[in-house]
Amino acid sequence: MQFFALTLLCQWAHYSGAFMMLSRNKRFSSTPSSLRIASSPVEDELAVRKKELLDLLGRGKGGSADGSIDSVLCDPVTKEPLRIVAKSKSPLLFGDSKASSFQMESSGKKYRGSSETFFNLLKPVDETESTSDTKTLLQQATRQLSPLIPPPLRSVLSFAGVDESYIPMRDLFTSPTVSFAYERGWRQGFAQAGFPGADREFVMATEYFAPALQGEDAVVVDMSCATGLFTRRFAGKDTYARVLGCDYSESMLTECRRRLKEQNLPDSLKTTQLDLVQLDVGQIPMKASSIDALHAGAAMHCWPDLDGAISEIYRVLKPGGRYFATTFLSTYFATVNINNDETTPVTQMAFQNFKSTDSLKELLVRNGFESDKISIEVLGNACVVIRCEK
Repeated sequence: MQFFALTLLCQWAHYSGAFMMLSRNKRFSSTPSSLRIASSPVEDELAVRKKELLDLLGRGKGGSADGSIDSVLCDPVTKEPLRIVAKSKSPLLFGDSKASSFQMESSGKKYRGSSETFFNLLKPVDETESTSDTKTLLQQATRQLSPLIPPPLRSVLSFAGVDESYIPMRDLFTSPTVSFAYERGWRQGFAQAGFPGADREFVMATEYFAPALQGEDAVVVDMSCATGLFTRRFAGKDTYARVLGCDYSESMLTECRRRLKEQNLPDSLKTTQLDLVQLDVGQIPMKASSIDALHAGAAMHCWPDLDGAISEIYRVLKPGGRYFATTFLSTYFATVNINNDETTPVTQMAFQNFKSTDSLKELLVRNGFESDKISIEVLGNACVVIRCEK
């Protein structure tokens, strides 16, 4: 909410200027303890803005007392706190737009984001990098087309200086084509594996999360949120203090924001602060023990660094915090992964191979979760439902 608070701060500055002009032409009547001034519409507006700002900075949903340090987000590598600085001022001062850009700073690094898109905590700002550079544009274009380029050809392109770091299970979802298709048939196809559908899965997750979300400051993360299928549902309840929709893919987050706007989110929310964050689940930019509940729907099979991801999830959950996830057993991907064997590098696999629930439980225990606090069930022929508590 500190992002919204900074917006109010800029607006307050604008109204304060008007207030000062008015005060020169008003008669003050003194009392032993205060100066009083007759009310006017401008002054009333200023009072409202001031109250909103102070409420957000002092008691805001996810905010800190000074309004500049995020209570959850941090540097993805060093885990240092992030200081939030407003960058866009003109639209705010004149009240023409609710959008604002922000810069997030830790020692030596800067990240950027916008209240109308998402906050990029995947990659720090490179002040020397030019987005118009020919090589940069070629790399961006190649990355978008990578799902259609055979692996041998990607290797050839690497000799031309084009980044070859394409990881199929992760980067397939950076394609705008996939983002467009995700809720237009792609996700619905998961029913063949036994997935219960978004509405039922949401009920299952919220029922499991309920004991961990009793406080007024509850924070829920929708990890690998894609187009916001569950982010919209968590935020739409408008009961949690903060909902964070997180994904690696810029195109997924862009589609997520578009769909949020269609439902008038977050503007219609009264209780919940809603933010979208671009990140790597293997280096979650959130403080230790800052999250009450974390959901990852149909996601784990797309994470290249499973140990890194699960250990990070365990780190950011509060004691008693809960993790709910759905994913696929490898039998569902048999036709896709048919050429994979034990020697195939994970960076070349289409998806992670979860051969059994036992292997998934071993993964969770290996990265912090206690065996007796883990429950894993299989729905249909290949849908795995994971519930575990820190």
